[in-house]
Amino acid sequence: MSPASKIAPETLLQKDPEVAHAIQKEIDRQQNSLVLIASENHASQAVMDASATVLSNKYAEGYPGRRYYGGCEYVDIVETIAIDRVKKLFEAEHANVQAHSGTQANMAAYTALIQPNDTIMGMRLDHGGHLSHGSPVNFTGKTYNIVSYGVDPETELIDFNQVEELAREHRPKVIVAGFSAYSRVVEWAKFRDIADSVDAILLVDMAHIAGLIAGGAHPSPVPHAQMVTSTTHKSLRGPRGAFILTEGKYQPAIDRSVFPVNQGGPFMAAIAAKAVCFGEALQPGFSQYANRVVENARKLATTLANGGMRI
Repeated sequence: MSPASKIAPETLLQKDPEVAHAIQKEIDRQQNSLVLIASENHASQAVMDASATVLSNKYAEGYPGRRYYGGCEYVDIVETIAIDRVKKLFEAEHANVQAHSGTQANMAAYTALIQPNDTIMGMRLDHGGHLSHGSPVNFTGKTYNIVSYGVDPETELIDFNQVEELAREHRPKVIVAGFSAYSRVVEWAKFRDIADSVDAILLVDMAHIAGLIAGGAHPSPVPHAQMVTSTTHKSLRGPRGAFILTEGKYQPAIDRSVFPVNQGGPFMAAIAAKAVCFGEALQPGFSQYANRVVENARKLATTLANGGMRI
C-alpha cells in the first residue's frame, strides 16, 4: 500500500477498524475506477485535511464578529478568508459561505427573495434542470407555484422563445437559470433581459459549472444575476458544501435567510475546506485544469457521436 493511499490518522484503524476498512475500500474504488459522474470530483489532500480538524468541535451561530457563542475569534478568521477569496474568485459584491448543500443554498435564496405560493420559473427536470428548480417532489414544488421551461426538441438548446412567452404569461417573481444536465454554454444576458422585462429576479444555480467559470472556461453569470448559488464540490474540487453570491443590496436578506431562517450553526471545518478550495481555484494552474476539462469533454462527445451515440 502506498503512503498516499493509507488511511490517516492511524488511530482510526486502531479505534474503529470496521469503518476504517470501509473507507479504505472506497479509497481503492476511487483510485482504480473511471468515474463519469458529473457531480463528483477529487478534492486535494489540503481540502480534505482542512475538513477534518478541531473546527468540527466549534459552534459558531451567526457571522464573523456577530456570533452567539464565545471563543469564535479563530473561526471568524477562517470564515472571513473564505468569504474574501470567493468574492475575489467570482468578482462578487457579497458572499455567504455557510450553506450546507446546493439545495439548501437554493432554499435560502428563495426564502430571501419571495413568499410561499409566489411563482418561480425553472427548467424541467427531464430537460436538464434540478430538483430544487421546481420538481413536484421537492420543497420548491410543494411551496411555490412552478412554471417550467425546457429545450427545443430539434436543437436541444434552451428555447428562449418559450422562456420569454412563459415569463410574459405568468410573470414569475424569480427566473432560475443554471442546470444539472445541460452541456452547452448558457447565455446569461438573455435570461437577464427576459427577467427584467417582467420585473423578475434572475437566480443562477451554477453548481455544476462553477469550476469552469472560476477557471475562465465558461462565461460568468455574476455580472448578470442578482443572486448566484453553487456547490463547492463538483468542478470546483472542494468539500461537500455550498455558497451564495449576491449583489450588495441583498446581503442582509440572504444572510438572514441562511441563518437563522434555514440553518443553525455552520460547519466550520467545511468552511475551512471551502477557503482552501477557493484559494486553490485562484491559482493560475486552475484555469489550465478547467480548460482541459472542457477539451476532454468535447473530445469524448465527438468520439461518442462518431460511434453513433446521440449527444
